[in-house]
Amino acid sequence: MIVAHLDLDAFFAAVEELEHPELASQPLVVGGDPRGRGVVATANYVARRYGIRSAMSCAEALRRCPHVVVVPPRHRTYSEYSRTVWTAIREVVPTLERTGLDEGYLDVGEVAPDFRRARVVAEAVQAAVRGATSLSCSLGVASCKVVAKVASDRRKPGGITVVPAGREAAFLAPFSVRLLPGVGPRAEDRLGAAGIELVGQLAALSDGELARLLPGKIGRLLRDRARGIDPRPLEEPVDTVSIGHEETFPQDVSDREQLHDELRRMALRVADRLRESGQVARTVTTKLRYPDFSIRSRSTTLPAGLADGERIGALACELLDRALADRPGALRLVGVSVSKIEDFEQLALA
Repeated sequence: MIVAHLDLDAFFAAVEELEHPELASQPLVVGGDPRGRGVVATANYVARRYGIRSAMSCAEALRRCPHVVVVPPRHRTYSEYSRTVWTAIREVVPTLERTGLDEGYLDVGEVAPDFRRARVVAEAVQAAVRGATSLSCSLGVASCKVVAKVASDRRKPGGITVVPAGREAAFLAPFSVRLLPGVGPRAEDRLGAAGIELVGQLAALSDGELARLLPGKIGRLLRDRARGIDPRPLEEPVDTVSIGHEETFPQDVSDREQLHDELRRMALRVADRLRESGQVARTVTTKLRYPDFSIRSRSTTLPAGLADGERIGALACELLDRALADRPGALRLVGVSVSKIEDFEQLALA
């Protein structure tokens, strides 16, 4: 498994800077009224130089930096940017788990065979986010979620940290236990009272020591995480908005006939899934990934839904030809998907 944790850098503040460029050079806080009980939601990196952090009271932020600019949050605007970001990311890494507007996990192993190529994919994700929104993001790449999460915070803003398989425990060892996901204030206090301040110290606890400090399942869970052991899979949303199939070639393919054959074969599988679910689709999309991991896709929408594999395959091949006319070259992946899915029975009754 190769997973990446992605975190948009100072997301709310970065959006405000994009929409109001004059704020980019000023200490900026997105949060509540500093005259009341307002709390900092996000601080830009200029404000962080004054020690201002998320969850701090806005009044304290103002004390630390009297000229800080405080703007109220605009959640609808942030949601729009977030949707654009995750749509762009899915063009590079199709399988992901969003854990918030500004962060989530990506199944990089789906598109990268090893950690060297995983870095290239992470760079492609950053480029996709910048191209779609001009926002920056940081990524941690590892063999499991907990290590990827810690790694994504190491080179902010705009950095990539890759922790290859086998290096998880060594990577985590020097960090404070408070940085380990799952360690709350009570667990930190108990560990601190016993002189356990670093993740490596937690990882080295014997069963008996662990049982005395953190009894029950939570102790074993946290020690596993300290050792870089985290079997949690990605949790994808259950709503089906499209049905598709794609394949990465062992070697890049430029032969047009072979590409057409692959698309037709995949289209038959897509059509089978449509018929099994009693559905038809009106939009057909062909996806192309080039050797540099850049993506091109072309779509066509029909006036009536279809579930015929040969017809879907023919449309997918036409779309491939259109995309290659815009940018010729060998491909490392092709795929076909359908969307605007409707129940066949409902259409028959209409």
